[in-house]
Amino acid sequence: MQGDIDRRIRLLNAALAVAIGAAVLAAACAASRPDALDLLLVAVGTLALAGHRWAPRAVLAVTTVAMLAYVVHAHPGSWAAFPVLAAVHTAARGGRRAWGVAAGTLFLAGYFTVLIVAAPGAQDTDTVERTLLLLGWFLCAGVTGLIDKNWQAYLRQTEQRALDAERNREETALRRAGEERLRIARELHDSLTHSISIVKLQAGVAVHLARKRGSEVEPALLAIQEASGEAMRELRATLEVLRTDVVEPGTGLDRIDELAERARTAGIELSVTVTGVERALPSDVDRAAYRIVQEALTNVARHADRARTTIELVYSERVLTVRVDDQGPGAPGDAVTAGTGLTGMGERVRALGGTLAAAPRPGGGFSVRAELPLRTWGTTV
Repeated sequence: MQGDIDRRIRLLNAALAVAIGAAVLAAACAASRPDALDLLLVAVGTLALAGHRWAPRAVLAVTTVAMLAYVVHAHPGSWAAFPVLAAVHTAARGGRRAWGVAAGTLFLAGYFTVLIVAAPGAQDTDTVERTLLLLGWFLCAGVTGLIDKNWQAYLRQTEQRALDAERNREETALRRAGEERLRIARELHDSLTHSISIVKLQAGVAVHLARKRGSEVEPALLAIQEASGEAMRELRATLEVLRTDVVEPGTGLDRIDELAERARTAGIELSVTVTGVERALPSDVDRAAYRIVQEALTNVARHADRARTTIELVYSERVLTVRVDDQGPGAPGDAVTAGTGLTGMGERVRALGGTLAAAPRPGGGFSVRAELPLRTWGTTV
């Protein structure tokens, strides 16, 4: 982006230098028949202006010397000062007023001397008037350069103030978001933590009493005990994320086996298939994939009567595909009501720039398919 801008600036400067050179050459040809040396001096004095942004002092010196040499050699009109005026303007705009004054003074002194020497019989008033006219033009060139410099400084200050204001707004928004996360964390801790702890405690007591009496512990009771313990761990991890805004390790697909085992304990006949080369994923993609599988299995337990389910993870170069298919009672054409779970899935996937499809399967059952981009810019995964 910056390279394109620099290229356009160079082209514009070159075009302006060529235009100035063409105008001066046209004036020279109209006034007399310039020889090769005249053409060379005009070309050097004008085309050097193309580099004024990168070497302003060198351009000012080359332009002044070349055009002054042209004045001494060809005795042209006052239009020969135009390239020097442009160089003085750019020098003043770049904050090099002393150099501009020196160059203007040198050119005016040389031009006045040439007028006196070349036309000794001419009226002194005419020579003085022409020199004073050029002096006025040089003053204008210097003043307009200073005005341009101040205007550019004003624009930079305005842009910086806008950036500072935007940064302050972002910092305010982040601070408010942090305060809201802390508030949510407190609410979750004060409400859900207590309730889940009671469930876990009661389930543990029931399992203990059953074993103490020598009775067989119901699988559903064991599943409740395990699920409540996992819910506590998940809630603590979530609270930590809300309080620190950092995703803790171990909350992604590295726990897919634990998730599958809990689903089997709950009565779901489950198989997991991984295609492609497993590798480290961006933390947000890893966490989203885990949550999608977790929510899909929750829906199988609630709505598909713990039907046989397959989980498929496909690793490709740029996309991770997560697919969860069950053989539940869903039929093609059944209406899908997006509850909190499916809505949350969609929000996670869209936040990563991916796509989500959740619908009944053609052969019966339900399918959840998510494609999550593996962002390859900035970080190689």
